[in-house]
Amino acid sequence: MSNPVSICVIGSGYVGLVAAACFAEMGHPVICVDNDEARVDLLRRGGVPIFEKHLPELLAKHRDTRIVFTTELGEAVERSEAVFIAVGTPQGDSGAADLSYVEAVVSEIARAIHGYKVIVEKSTVPVYTNDWIRRVLHRHGVDPQCFDVVSNPEFLREGTAVADFLHPDRIVVGAGNERSAEVLRRIYEPLTGGSYYAQPGALSGACSGAHPARLLVTSAQSAEIIKHASNAFLALKISFINAVANLAEAVDADIEDIAAGMGLDSRIGPRFLRAGLGYGGSCFPKDVAAFHWVAQQRGVNFQLLQEVRKINETQKEVFFNKVLSALWTLRGKRLAALGLAFKSDTDDIRESPAIDIIKRLLKAGASVRAYDPAAMERAKEVLPPAENLSYAGSLYEAAGNADAVLILTDWREFAAIDLVRLNQAVHFPIVIDGRNLYKPQVMLEHGFTYVSVGRPANYEAQEGKPRRQLV
Repeated sequence: MSNPVSICVIGSGYVGLVAAACFAEMGHPVICVDNDEARVDLLRRGGVPIFEKHLPELLAKHRDTRIVFTTELGEAVERSEAVFIAVGTPQGDSGAADLSYVEAVVSEIARAIHGYKVIVEKSTVPVYTNDWIRRVLHRHGVDPQCFDVVSNPEFLREGTAVADFLHPDRIVVGAGNERSAEVLRRIYEPLTGGSYYAQPGALSGACSGAHPARLLVTSAQSAEIIKHASNAFLALKISFINAVANLAEAVDADIEDIAAGMGLDSRIGPRFLRAGLGYGGSCFPKDVAAFHWVAQQRGVNFQLLQEVRKINETQKEVFFNKVLSALWTLRGKRLAALGLAFKSDTDDIRESPAIDIIKRLLKAGASVRAYDPAAMERAKEVLPPAENLSYAGSLYEAAGNADAVLILTDWREFAAIDLVRLNQAVHFPIVIDGRNLYKPQVMLEHGFTYVSVGRPANYEAQEGKPRRQLV
């Protein structure tokens, strides 16, 4: 790379670790900082603390060459031209984002600034956080000529975060002047200029040398709102299709057909029109709440966001009632729970609908045997094994002698179950699918009572009535 930028990334969580690895892959020297000594030691020894496709390979490729790990924030800042803040911004009791970690990091950065630095918000933060960062630096006596604050929100999906970073739909940079914007342009030039995609071993994806990544420069405030507004809108699509699913079910329609018909409209598109248990994870619940709080603070009535959250919470209750309706009573029932992560391709259980459903089932007196391809160790931290809760080594082990099988996460493995083997394993052939991974007719033909979301339940073939043909 002809013009690399020395980068410090503060935080080695999902955002920070993916950003550090991808910046190194793009050709920049990176120092990744975390105050968790055990985590830093794990990373130095070649461990990877999160489940993320392509991340272990990138870290192994660049560790101790383009990327190093440390707990020494001050030294890392001194050696870097751009400092990316990627620490947690958890939701507070009021719904607002808790920015105490950001403030603590900025205070430490202030003590290490001895020349010009571009300080970049990478964490998801509410609008005007850039102003507060600037104020904190001023309060610590930092010369305004020695820094600029830039917003560079991430748009990563857990499970595909590395590909999303290197093949982005867009790169948003919120900068107050050309000096700081130019530093970010240099950082992302391998993607926006297309040179990264031409190099040997580059990760393939949507972008290429002929169609490189696009960079949008805005004000810092606009960039901060773009992040929150984007996540809130995606959450809105999920809640909307779930509300339509409940209506579809009430009138004997099929939400999969409805979503397909809606998604063919180019103005709407098919993505995020999947009915199910609702959204979860570390972003959507927190960001919708924080965006609503920001609107309230500015005197804007954004009641729509409250409804998005309400529908999402209600959807878990709707699914719980489906289980109850299919089994009549839950006390003493043995249930197989397939899925613990909030979505497929990740081990993240934060705000996972699956975890919430399992807690409700246990409280109702059911016994649960759970299986997830990646998230079981994390799940055990919040749902430790007990007399009525155990963890299985495979989905078929989980289903053994079960009164019903619940599909709670949309792992590809769960969409390719050997239905004959499953039927032989269970006590009763009942599948309650919270992710609509199967066609009702297929399940009926394999002898299952099949209950899904937004579609009529198939309890049994009714004599004298033709079966509905699905293609």
